[in-house]
Amino acid sequence: MELTHLDDKNRPKMVDVSSKSETKRVAVASGEIKMSKEAYQAIISNNTKKGPVLQTAVIAAILGTKKTHELIPMCHPLLLTGIDCDIEEIPQNNTFKLYVTARLNGQTGVEMEALTGVSIGLLTIYDMVKAIDKSMIISNVQLESKSGGKSGDFKR
Repeated sequence: MELTHLDDKNRPKMVDVSSKSETKRVAVASGEIKMSKEAYQAIISNNTKKGPVLQTAVIAAILGTKKTHELIPMCHPLLLTGIDCDIEEIPQNNTFKLYVTARLNGQTGVEMEALTGVSIGLLTIYDMVKAIDKSMIISNVQLESKSGGKSGDFKR
């Protein structure tokens, strides 16, 4: 398998996507954060010192999605056409599951953008309630699906 981010002298490079066709591309990623019942209830009841946690996490996830190229060295800056976020409450496990969907019409995929958005959103939740629970666990950050591009569609 050829590594596309290395040149013929094994030096890092950014892949040239200029010859690729523009296609509609969509990626959905998700991840979870599990916490104590006390922290979960504080978030649900909007009773935290740092403000509305879930709303702030959505804003952070959107920003993280947009800033991916500034955080991941070989990611291209992209002209995203849409970002959607959804947070599922899982009270029986004191868990929140964050979904990020990223869209564009372009020459490269948006998987890394969706994954970065999820990661930043979950880290924001951790930051905002760490005073209540430092033992929170962020897990299962994963690509759920992608469509568009030469490699075709993927669905977990």
